[in-house]
Amino acid sequence: MTMTLAGHTLGTPGLTPPEAVRLFRAAGIDAIEIIWQDGYLSGLPESDGGAALAEVNREASEHGVTVCCLTPYMVNLNSLDDGERERDLLRFRRCIEDAERLGAHRIRTYAGTFRPDQVAERQARWRQLVASLAELAPFAAARGVALVVENHFSTMTVTAREARELMNCVDHQGVGILYDQANLTFTHSEDPPVAVEVQRGWIRHVHVKDLIFTDPGKPFAASEVAVVAEEERSVRSRVVGDGILDWLDILTRLDDQGYDGYLSLEYEYRWHPDDLPDPAEGFRRSADYLRAVAPEIVR
Repeated sequence: MTMTLAGHTLGTPGLTPPEAVRLFRAAGIDAIEIIWQDGYLSGLPESDGGAALAEVNREASEHGVTVCCLTPYMVNLNSLDDGERERDLLRFRRCIEDAERLGAHRIRTYAGTFRPDQVAERQARWRQLVASLAELAPFAAARGVALVVENHFSTMTVTAREARELMNCVDHQGVGILYDQANLTFTHSEDPPVAVEVQRGWIRHVHVKDLIFTDPGKPFAASEVAVVAEEERSVRSRVVGDGILDWLDILTRLDDQGYDGYLSLEYEYRWHPDDLPDPAEGFRRSADYLRAVAPEIVR
């Protein structure tokens, strides 16, 4: 099996998506994951009307780059407020339609939002989340798209076991797992041998990044979903290969399961530019490292 590298526009906050396509192509990267969000230069606006999509399609086609995934930021699929939940369901349907127009077969999905002070609401919020995904799954699958639910802090799938439990509850081809080992590591969740095995059969997309701990013993806490605030951080972002994650081991385990999808370089330059070299260098070095360490697996 071979896996294809993608660049994530989280790492290109100073570029438009067409410019990011060119940067990734220059780094030898064959695909792009694009943020779907209003107000972000390197993202696609939610209510575009088609112009931005057409421009991305032209640029991607010219440079031989595949749009593999869209990344929206909706967090209310598990909301107990029906109005909030319905608004995010509508936004997801628009995102799915945009993904279809771009030929992108994956949409990064948050498993709602979940905070420690909501423990008493967990079952009710879980039911809402399952119902939302069950509603969206056939709409997505009919358009060749899967909603890939990420291992992500401040959601209902922080851990690999939670993600697998969600898959068992929804059980539809239109929903899968986005495996993010870096997120699992800095939340003190499962290590790769357990994480990959627990999620066996459901991993449809993979985020690749690296990190070091500044305080390994500090319990993880985050007040937001999208980003860990500076005062809450106990890690620093690193170019892939410069951190603590054993990517050869992770890729080998994925390969043993038959995973042949995308490895999306989620270079966190939007959130933590002081941790990282400029995107052109960081993406190139990350891609070169993965191809060098696993030449039979990564293309």
